[in-house]
Amino acid sequence: MIRAYLDESAISAALPSNYWRVRVLEEVESTQDELKNELVSNGDCVVAEFQSAGRGRLDRKFDSIPNVALLFSFYIEPTRSSEWGWIPLIAGVAIARTLNEATDSQNFQTKWPNDVICESGKVSGVLCERYGKGIIVGIGINVSTELPELPVTTASSIFIATGVELDRNLLIAKVLQGFAELYGRWELGADLVPTYRALSQTIGSDVEVSLPDSTKIRGRAIGVDGEGRLKLESGDLISVGDVLHLR
Repeated sequence: MIRAYLDESAISAALPSNYWRVRVLEEVESTQDELKNELVSNGDCVVAEFQSAGRGRLDRKFDSIPNVALLFSFYIEPTRSSEWGWIPLIAGVAIARTLNEATDSQNFQTKWPNDVICESGKVSGVLCERYGKGIIVGIGINVSTELPELPVTTASSIFIATGVELDRNLLIAKVLQGFAELYGRWELGADLVPTYRALSQTIGSDVEVSLPDSTKIRGRAIGVDGEGRLKLESGDLISVGDVLHLR
């Protein structure tokens, strides 16, 4: 398998507008922290070949060997004053849509609130952090990772799931473009619940939700509300939690 390096010029050329300003770095501790170390503006994006201290939600590590994943963060300043809980959902939908289109499949779905999964495991995670007047959105996607290279048994990659080798330069451009399209609709007040539902593996599933205080709630997930919270059949609304799909 040929593992080409990320190319800043190729990424920029694949983007249809100048909304995104992408910078490629060889190694950083974290693309999230890299953005925090500079004066960022709406649309700034950092992508790295390797993160020495990458992390996901709940301070979990996000590990990947060099040249096989997309590890990037971007900064946005939503004009909507509330409902920012939708941002990770929008990112998840953009990733799942892009991967399905790029692999000509329907393998990829979202897991509330921030994962993209397939039958063989998790391929992508999203981390959103409020920063300044906006949000830094961090995304990790396992692109060409092979089985022996996976950090945990619950992980997978686009290549493992589909056998398709994707150009990471084109893939990040498509993900950013897909996010911008959905985000723009959301900013204008569009109802994205049907769009999210169509790609959600969580909605309609029996789930166990681990809350930050270690409480666990079991029930059937029936939807998401206007703030991006997960709705359970019991009437519970979950804004923060770790979801396990029950078989």
